[in-house]
Order: sequence, then C-alpha cells, then structure tokens
Amino acid sequence: MNMDSYRDKMNSIPSKRDDLTARAIESVEGPGFLLTSVEKLADLGQARSLWPVTMGLACCAIEMMATGTPRFDMARFGWEVFRASPRHADVMIVSGRLSHKMAPIIRNVYDSMPEPKWVISMGACASSGGIFNNYAIVQGCDHVVPVDIYLPGCPPRPEMLINAMLELTRQIEVKPMLKHREDIARAVEAAALAATPVSEMKGQLA
Repeated sequence: MNMDSYRDKMNSIPSKRDDLTARAIESVEGPGFLLTSVEKLADLGQARSLWPVTMGLACCAIEMMATGTPRFDMARFGWEVFRASPRHADVMIVSGRLSHKMAPIIRNVYDSMPEPKWVISMGACASSGGIFNNYAIVQGCDHVVPVDIYLPGCPPRPEMLINAMLELTRQIEVKPMLKHREDIARAVEAAALAATPVSEMKGQLA
C-alpha cells in the first residue's frame, strides 16, 4: 500500500476526517511556490528515513523488536535501522512502563537526539501508567518528554506499531518548516479550542 492509498484510507475513517492540522495548513497562506516545493521535498525525505533509537523499557519492547524482524519488516517503510547512539536517531519509541528512576535517563537520551525528533508512546503503561498506579511509575511519559503519537494496548501488536509509524509519517509529510509554521500552530490551537468537547460527543446516544 503506497502513501496515497493509505492517506485515502485514513481520510475515509470518520475520526480522521476533521484533521485540525490539515485544515490549519489550508487556512494559512504558504510561503510561495518555490519554497513550498522545497518544504514538501524536505518533509518527504524526513518521513521516509526515520531511525529509531535503540531503547526498550519493558514488555512492549519485545513487540517493538518483533516489528523489526522479517515477518513485519519495518525497514520497508524507511525505518531502516535502530541506532545505538541517540545522536544518530530521530525517533524515540518509549516502549513500556517508565519508572521515576529511569525518567532522567530517558530525558537525557531525548536531549541527546538532534532536531527534528519525534516520540511514540507505545503501550498503556508508557501513555498513562497502565495498571501501575503507584509511586514508582511515571503516570504517562509525556510528563518527561513531548509525545507525538500515543499507541494504546497492553502490549500493542507489531501491526499497531506499524500503524503508529505510518501515522507519524503522515504528520511529518505535512509538517511546516518555514516561518509560517507559527501561524499554522496558532490556527491549530484556535481550532482545538473551538472544537466540540469530548464530554459533549454523545454520538448515537444523542
């Protein structure tokens, strides 16, 4: 499945239709034809050559390692190799529960990664503490590092991680690089504030 058919499939899902970022990008005047083309080319190169940092915290790391095996083959999407040095990586997959003792180390690894960089929170424990609601576990790794993609599950299957990877790739493809990214960020924030609160989304119960 190429990215065009994947994008069409994602847009066919009701929850994906109202993409705040996509609408904000359309509402903000771009930097011009030449720079827009350069921006798209750079985003395409970044989205197709992501290198995750070699790091695993708990049981989700087993599923993450399985994703790199020939059966699932994450290299076909451009996630070619796990780098042992954070200075050579641009994606951090927080796979498993994050203890308070490990939090400073994770932050140090994140700070050692060059910009631009992205974070996937893999599994319920990394995203919200999971079943470990106690003093030892950080209740969500977004308290330590900024998260771009939240991946649910306990543990999530390799196919779910691949879907999260493709979603991150889609985000990077439309990521603004030049000065108008500030205007887009403001437009996204305004759209998010104006959106219907989740508590009022009753669906078929209305």
